[in-house]
Amino acid sequence: MALTHWRVSPYGSNLPTNLKLDDKLIEATVKLGNFKSKQEAVNTALAEFVSRRQRLRILDLAGKIAFDPKWDYKKMRRGRS
Repeated sequence: MALTHWRVSPYGSNLPTNLKLDDKLIEATVKLGNFKSKQEAVNTALAEFVSRRQRLRILDLAGKIAFDPKWDYKKMRRGRS
C-alpha cells in the first residue's frame, strides 16, 4: 500500500510523503484501534511511538541525578493544600 501524507516543508509549500506500508499491519491497526481511516491509525500509532520513546528517555537519567537524603517530600506535599 502506498500512503501519501502531506507535510509542511520549511519553504512553506506542502509536499506529499509516499510510504510503502504493510497492508496487513495497517488493517490490523485500524481494526484494533477502531479507527475510521488508515491515516488516523498511522498518525495515532506514530504519536504513541514518539510519546513512548520520549518517556523511555527518562531512564537515561538513572544514577545521574543527585539525591538529597534530607529532602522531605511529605512536607512539600503538605504545602500544596
